[in-house]
Amino acid sequence: MENITPLRKQYLDIKKNYPEAIVFFRLGDFYETFEEDARIAARELEIVLTSREMGKGLKVPLAGIPYHALDNYLSRLINRGYKVAICEQVTKPGETKGLVQRQVTRLVTPGTVVEPNLLESKQNNFLLSLYLTEDSCGLAFADISTSEFGCTQLDINGLEAEINRLNPAEIILPKSQSLNLPLHLKATISKLDGYYFEADVARERLLKHFECQNLSAYGCENLPLAISAAGALLKYLEETQKSSLKQLERLAAYTISDYMQIDSHTLSNLEIFRSSGGNSLKGSLLGVLDQTKTAMGGRLLRKFLGQPLLRQEDIEKRLAAVDYFFEESLARASLAKALGQIADMERIANRIRQKTILPKELISLKNSLETVSSIHRQFGLMPPPRLAYFLNGLKPLPEMLDIVNEAITDDPPSTLGEGKVIRAGFNPEMDKLCSLAGDARTFLSQMEAREREQTGIKSLKLGYNRVFGYYIEVSNANLADIPQNYIRKQTLVNAERFITPELKEYENLILNAKERLLEMETGLYEQVLNQLGGFYSALLSNAAALASLDVLSAFAEVAVRNGYVRPLFHSENSLVIHRGRHPMVEQGLGYGSFVANDISLSAEDCQIIILTGPNMAGKSTYLKQTALIVLMAQIGSYVPAETAELCLTDRIFSRIGAREDLSAGQSTFMVEMVETASILNTATSRSLLILDEIGRGTSTYDGLAIAQAVVEYIHSQPSLHAKTLFATHYHELVELANYLPRVKNYNIAVSEDRGEVVFLHRIVPGGVDKSYGIHVAKLAGLPGWVIKRAYEVLTELENPAKKEPKTRNCQPQLLLPLTEQTSALAEEIKGLEIESLTPLAALNKLYELKKKAEEQGL
Repeated sequence: MENITPLRKQYLDIKKNYPEAIVFFRLGDFYETFEEDARIAARELEIVLTSREMGKGLKVPLAGIPYHALDNYLSRLINRGYKVAICEQVTKPGETKGLVQRQVTRLVTPGTVVEPNLLESKQNNFLLSLYLTEDSCGLAFADISTSEFGCTQLDINGLEAEINRLNPAEIILPKSQSLNLPLHLKATISKLDGYYFEADVARERLLKHFECQNLSAYGCENLPLAISAAGALLKYLEETQKSSLKQLERLAAYTISDYMQIDSHTLSNLEIFRSSGGNSLKGSLLGVLDQTKTAMGGRLLRKFLGQPLLRQEDIEKRLAAVDYFFEESLARASLAKALGQIADMERIANRIRQKTILPKELISLKNSLETVSSIHRQFGLMPPPRLAYFLNGLKPLPEMLDIVNEAITDDPPSTLGEGKVIRAGFNPEMDKLCSLAGDARTFLSQMEAREREQTGIKSLKLGYNRVFGYYIEVSNANLADIPQNYIRKQTLVNAERFITPELKEYENLILNAKERLLEMETGLYEQVLNQLGGFYSALLSNAAALASLDVLSAFAEVAVRNGYVRPLFHSENSLVIHRGRHPMVEQGLGYGSFVANDISLSAEDCQIIILTGPNMAGKSTYLKQTALIVLMAQIGSYVPAETAELCLTDRIFSRIGAREDLSAGQSTFMVEMVETASILNTATSRSLLILDEIGRGTSTYDGLAIAQAVVEYIHSQPSLHAKTLFATHYHELVELANYLPRVKNYNIAVSEDRGEVVFLHRIVPGGVDKSYGIHVAKLAGLPGWVIKRAYEVLTELENPAKKEPKTRNCQPQLLLPLTEQTSALAEEIKGLEIESLTPLAALNKLYELKKKAEEQGL
């Protein structure tokens, strides 16, 4: 250590406190990284890796970026899951003896980003904290860019769905715990000492932060696991932000049962937030509904989709507002135009509170406040009754607008120090400094012209750099003409640089003025932010009101464009949809091309629909559109149908598609069974079940047996009786309608003409006994020989009596004599009258014979 430079020692003392972060170490106009940090930065940021001598014989790897380009490079590292410690110079050169003092002013992690260009405008950037027990979980989340702070306590089985809904950028866990994330989530996992999750420690931190005696007012006094998660999250923010967390002034405790519950598989299967094919917004329900104009509205729409309502009163309030905008097209268009001029007031409010807002953003705020006044004149002075509930927080803020107008110039730069941020006339002393700086610049320009004339050197020029200050530069060819009062300062290849006593005097004047100007402008700007900070709550209230108006008017816009209707709710446990459509498929096909279908489900009559028919004919589409219509209605949206009469649904479950969980060692069939078990164990009579091809992952008879048992269980369990759509290729299941009174059969209509098959995509009553699988294979492009041979095999299987012995291309096999038991069993099988057996009776007989064979050891 004796051989290293003081700068190296200073860096090592700082770096040891941030071993998991890349330290951006400020050196003048650059942020430098060293050693392994430098290697990572060079690789990820595609910058040059060099080295610097930092001790006797010690060369340290080095890679740096210009300080003004920090945000661009920071975003690339954060998006790849890295943490970055920003180490700033906190004293000026010359103010302290020896090295400039440096310290980490902020630890930037994926979940603590606040810079606008590092954030998705229409998506929250959540930091999540989890405290897990064997069967329960405490969960807390915060978005410090919007000041949202919430917590809950839930069953461990509901955790994955809640993580999916929140889609966090970063998750905090105790060091002793681990978590398997869903594959599509890219959240960074960060560990915190388990001590900070202890209930008493976490509780005390929350009480101190909110300056209160108990947590009853925040709804979490009796949620110890939620308190543990929230307290630990606050500790993590204290460590990373190094500044006040006053913007987190409210902790909202909630219960997931307050909203319709949608598990993670259903969110994925129904493509609520992202499409299953491209994992993108396009093709998702969010992509269809998002006609919002503001960032706040976009984020609120995501919240609506993740938390459909369960109280009819709340749903009707939203629908009433949508009614208004649906009927009043001029008001809707006017509002949309105004909302398009609104900046992200929610995040601006928090950046004012954190004092990180740029001067240019205050002009965006000023324009937004002017637009708020305009919207208030349109809707707030005499609020339409159907909008009144959502207009409560909309209040013009003329005092705030006056502060910005009086203090900030119309077109300020992004940075302070040039005297171009604070408006002339706001502060007399500031005006004098700006005038002095301006006069000095004029003087320098005049001096350059005068020196050229007096010396006769036309190429003479005045310049400035940070090392030598102001200088007069003369080319080598003109050195003979320089006056005697020129003092040589620097020698270049083709020129010399000089100073004069007069130039040095003005340099001191200018530099002192610039330094004082920076200090004064910075101080005045902070005063302005302190004044604006007093409007923090009012600004957030306006942002919330505008977000609600944005979402609800967007619902109306989508409804008008796509021909959606207002859903009607009733108290009966049934849903009746006339000419329903799938919102995403319809959008892909174009309005008018989609084949609409009816559905009627009732806990008292048609509780379960067995849906049969070929692949690619529309079974899955029909199932999904029903669930999507129910969900859309309960977020307060119009729905794609001609009419929709619905009951409130507490949960939507879907079991669609085949997938493996290789990381957990689970096969496709095991995943299917686990998901089905979860549905049967948690669904209620108010749930909607969407089940597609249950049992297909195993042998035919095992699959059929499981599928039948599942239908019988849903039908017969008094505590269940859930409304169910059950799509299947097991045509034998249509027999269930003969003895289960609330089971009805429907199928996808197909037209056959001279061997050609046309899928009509219409749902009609009755079951079918054909899957048309070979036709689908033909559409998929299988070779003609395969298709022809498949039809031959199908004919043989459907006509066992005409089946010929398999001799062609068969290998000879060793034939063993039949035992006495085998002969008896064979005789019993031969004596069966297959033609007289129903499919269900045949299945039961098969199981009886199988049991006999096992008992006899065959």
